Amino acid sequence: MTRRTLLGGLAGLGAAAFGAKAARDAAAASGAQAGAQAGAKTFPFTLPEQEWARRLSPEAYRVLRGHGTERAFTSPLNTVKGPGLFHCAGCDHPLFDAATKYDSGTGWPSFWDHLPDAIGTAEDRSFFMVRVEVHCANCGGHLGHVFEDGPPPTGLRYCMNGVAMTFKPGAKPAAGSGA
Repeated sequence: MTRRTLLGGLAGLGAAAFGAKAARDAAAASGAQAGAQAGAKTFPFTLPEQEWARRLSPEAYRVLRGHGTERAFTSPLNTVKGPGLFHCAGCDHPLFDAATKYDSGTGWPSFWDHLPDAIGTAEDRSFFMVRVEVHCANCGGHLGHVFEDGPPPTGLRYCMNGVAMTFKPGAKPAAGSGA
């Protein structure tokens, strides 16, 4: 491989990455409910993008509506213990029971299971890898990703952005929710 071929290939990869980010940013700015991955899907709870921007903090908006990621070890929800429920910061939809939370050591709140009908998933091909994105089933807000390196009984690690959630101490899943 010549130097010119290598540099040309690297420039193409950079342009592709920039183009994908620009497309995601444009989708969030134009009102796509859950960005490029879940954008074609409609959700029970919707708002115009201007209302999302007004309702959410800038960081929560960047994560929930723009598919961003908060810095590791910055969320106060990392240290939350005790009974309660984690809800979507965008629409208040219950997502995770605190009984399924564990310390994964990754720097983000992690859970081994979710509440029934709480989340949806989509393929995420950003950053030159394939991951499974997790979004709120009610509003489509980006929550984080799920990985297959979690503890029993599911073997899954729902690695969530704390800024995308709120915690309600003492709250319990609705009767018949299965959790």
